[in-house]
Amino acid sequence: MNDNVVNKVHWSFWLISIFILIWNILGCINFFVQMNPDMVTSYRDSEQAIIQDRPLWATVGFAIAVFGGALGCILLLLKKTTAFYLFIASLVGVGIATVHTLILNINFGMGEIIGIIIMPTVVAVFSIWYSQYVKGKGWLSAT
Repeated sequence: MNDNVVNKVHWSFWLISIFILIWNILGCINFFVQMNPDMVTSYRDSEQAIIQDRPLWATVGFAIAVFGGALGCILLLLKKTTAFYLFIASLVGVGIATVHTLILNINFGMGEIIGIIIMPTVVAVFSIWYSQYVKGKGWLSAT
């Protein structure tokens, strides 16, 4: 198949891509909120423990996770195959941020485990898979 030919996409492509984009935009907003110490005081103690004294490598991982995911979604919506690589970077960022969270050995509730550890990982892995799935459908273009 010629890389310049893009098949007509199903409506679900737009729905799923926009949902993932919203998830990542919320992550970007959360990143900026966490850079404001006054805003962090409104977080739960367990969340504050993650943010306070967070090393640079964990902050960079968090940034790569959310901004890489958001940019990947924009490229996906533009039907570009390069979205895949940004989704991989996002998953690496999620992994880095998660390692820091787990090192802290905080006693999380189930909601925090789902929201802080499981969901970001699931969305990042799904984004990688989905970008390859829609590429296989011929919905993406290399140019």
